[in-house]
Amino acid sequence: MTTERTNQPMSDHDAVVRRWGHQTELAVANFPISGETVPPEIIRALALIKSVAAVVNGRLGGIDAARAAAIAEAADEVAAGRWADQFPVDVFQTGSGTSTNMNLNEVIAHRATEILGTPVHPNDHVNASQSSNDAFPAAIRIAVAIQITESLLPAFDALAVAIEDLSDRESATVKMGRTHLMDAVPMTFGQEVSGWARSVRLAASSVESVLSRLHELPLGGTAIGTGLNAPTDFGALVAAGIAERTGVALREAENHFEAQSSQDALVDVSGSLRTGALSIHKIAGDLRLLNSGPTGGLGEIQLAELQAGSSIMPGKVNPVVPEAVQQVVAQIVGNDATLVFASTLSTLQLNTAMPVMGRAIVQSVRLLAAASTVLTTTVTSGLTVNRAAMEAFAASSPALVTALTPEIGYDRASEIVKSMSSHGLSLATALEKAGLTVDLASALLRMTGAPEHSTNEGGDESGLRPAAGPPAASLPGLGAPAPCSPQVRPPAPR
Repeated sequence: MTTERTNQPMSDHDAVVRRWGHQTELAVANFPISGETVPPEIIRALALIKSVAAVVNGRLGGIDAARAAAIAEAADEVAAGRWADQFPVDVFQTGSGTSTNMNLNEVIAHRATEILGTPVHPNDHVNASQSSNDAFPAAIRIAVAIQITESLLPAFDALAVAIEDLSDRESATVKMGRTHLMDAVPMTFGQEVSGWARSVRLAASSVESVLSRLHELPLGGTAIGTGLNAPTDFGALVAAGIAERTGVALREAENHFEAQSSQDALVDVSGSLRTGALSIHKIAGDLRLLNSGPTGGLGEIQLAELQAGSSIMPGKVNPVVPEAVQQVVAQIVGNDATLVFASTLSTLQLNTAMPVMGRAIVQSVRLLAAASTVLTTTVTSGLTVNRAAMEAFAASSPALVTALTPEIGYDRASEIVKSMSSHGLSLATALEKAGLTVDLASALLRMTGAPEHSTNEGGDESGLRPAAGPPAASLPGLGAPAPCSPQVRPPAPR
């Protein structure tokens, strides 16, 4: 194996003291495609497999105890992130991931040889009882299962809790609902954001429901699932060993032929990630729209001012975090499409698109967890609710007539709405002209389904401002001019 710098290297990694060997050099030379290597999460998971496999092989007599111990120690160093510069193979490589598996075998063998002082062979010893065809897909499943368990599900939970807290605080803030981007009947802001929280909870539940599919590992199947050259209990013992070290409920695949020839599990998990991504996309989009303004938009909330929004318009501030989140979702949806297409490259006994599938799904989990975390910060830090604007919009909407429809009928209610629009009347005035007397304040709150005695408790440490003006039970604007007048569209304070 090459251990010294050479005068004429075969790759661009001139500054790296190479612990890899000839097979890695060939792969670097053969795949000068993207400059992007296999994700570190997969490298670490594959190293973990090598470590536990060495221990099991030593126990079962596949390799001698001294080599097993040295290999395990070297592999643990890789799994901990050491020697991260020793894995230069492009992610776009042989479809089974063999080049990366050989790369790890060579690096671990080199390091184990240093530790032991006796030659350790990358194939005979490090790769004993394994094949790229079972080890590489197993590494992807382990990496993604750990990511989901340790990063994504906690991020989803934190986001849901933050939104639920916001919902509770704004349970009596009446606002106008909107359908087709047009005025609809009133609701509370708490009700609106409770829908966001529920969608996040459902996204987490969806991911959890398919997580067990990743727990089945193809280890022990070797080349095509028959287990050639592996001890009978090898797969079960390695899976149990990795489960013990990670805390993830990993186990040997029930059917090695399915686990190696088909990658439906990754497609299934990716679909749940896509759904979760679309859920936070909706939340980010709503935040952008409700924040629009400051004078020409809805202005019902104000997001924290994080940075300048324009290089030419002084003072302009944009909803940068929701925009970043929506771009993340675009990438995740694209990754899902990649995984779906890559799954069609499962032919006979093997899928030959494993590296790109691993790259796509690992990136999706990583991005979705990070986007959920920054969105949580957006909700909890510096989001200000403009209750006065929300209530003014709600109180001035002709859609309030909907509450009277059961008593006066659809046609008469439509006439009142037309009267408001054509003559610029407030709802109170239009009802008075129609000879109707209604307690509009109570009707408005009743339309939301919220208790009529509810009031806002005011601001708190989250940065939310107290509602300007009286509580919902005596809403302003019920006698104000109809929406065609600028008086009922006050710009949100910025």
